[in-house]
Amino acid sequence: MRLTRRGWGVVGIVLFCLVMAAQYGARSLNAVVAPLVLVLLAGAVTAKRADRPTLDRRPVEEGFPGDRRPVRIDVDVDKPLSATVVDSLPDGVRVDGDDHVMATTLTDGDQLAYELEFTDRGRHELGPLLVTVTDIFGLVSRSFTYTRTQPVVVYPTVYDLRGGAKHDLQLLRDAVGRYDREEFDHLREYERGDSLRDIHWKSAAKRPDQELVVKEFVADSSVGSVDLAGECSPGRADDLATATASVATYLLREEVAVGVQLPAASVGAESGEGHRIELLRTLALVGPGELDDQKRREADVLVQADADGARVLVADHEIPFERLTGRMAPRGAVGATGSSGDRVGGASEDDRPDESLRGRDSSGRGDGSGVVGA
Repeated sequence: MRLTRRGWGVVGIVLFCLVMAAQYGARSLNAVVAPLVLVLLAGAVTAKRADRPTLDRRPVEEGFPGDRRPVRIDVDVDKPLSATVVDSLPDGVRVDGDDHVMATTLTDGDQLAYELEFTDRGRHELGPLLVTVTDIFGLVSRSFTYTRTQPVVVYPTVYDLRGGAKHDLQLLRDAVGRYDREEFDHLREYERGDSLRDIHWKSAAKRPDQELVVKEFVADSSVGSVDLAGECSPGRADDLATATASVATYLLREEVAVGVQLPAASVGAESGEGHRIELLRTLALVGPGELDDQKRREADVLVQADADGARVLVADHEIPFERLTGRMAPRGAVGATGSSGDRVGGASEDDRPDESLRGRDSSGRGDGSGVVGA
């Protein structure tokens, strides 16, 4: 329990009046000093008798960098209390101004709320809460600290790889072995990035003045499986998490069972939305480290990140991750230019995180927020 600035002001006035009374007589100052002393005493008694409010945090929905999520705190008090509630913020999140500082009157059944923006991947802890209760005149305060914190999980940024070079994406699909290259399906026009081995040369010879055509094969009806491994040097864990999450999301969309092996964690091969969320939660916490040689050899797809950036190794091919996202032109492409915009915020049309992942919670429901989401 302590005096507020207003309380110290009252104490100053009382002391000044006492000094003046000692020199000029107390009769004319009693009307000022006595009420102020009574108010101070009443404030001290009120603050002393104030019961500790019961505050319960509600879980904060997980999300991606750039997502905004509400923080809600339920209030349970016996009687209304004038209070200031301050929620401590960790690195990795931010709020607008001082939204996390709430000066209010606590009443039973109320809910305190403010909006949080995710900025960095990881598991962050909101809190502790500091509640400062004051008397009705704001002269004396009493503070209560709530040490229980609320975890907030921020996934790595996920890019949509469907805009990458088709040849690179075909390498990822071939790693699964889901396509029966003996069962022909149909022909289509050649697109830059298609594998040369898929060109139908007989048809091309019959139509020399027209575009090349490539063969499409029937997809295997059985769900394939990929062992995806990742490692990185110190300071490159964010790059590793983003690249691994993007590759895993792309393969899961292809109805592939994806397993992930990391230096300090592993997730078995499964498919589906629930498995994707499990992978994202694991990658939210991934740190630097190296895999042993055996795990590198056993991996169908290996993701590495170091000072030169992130890259994906599959079938003896090394693919820069930026090229998979469509932000870098394939080497040797004539007249092609690359893009190197920001990953989140201010990105160009060709350099954005996966738009289809925006504004969804862990159950896959959209919230219409228009920000990067699961």
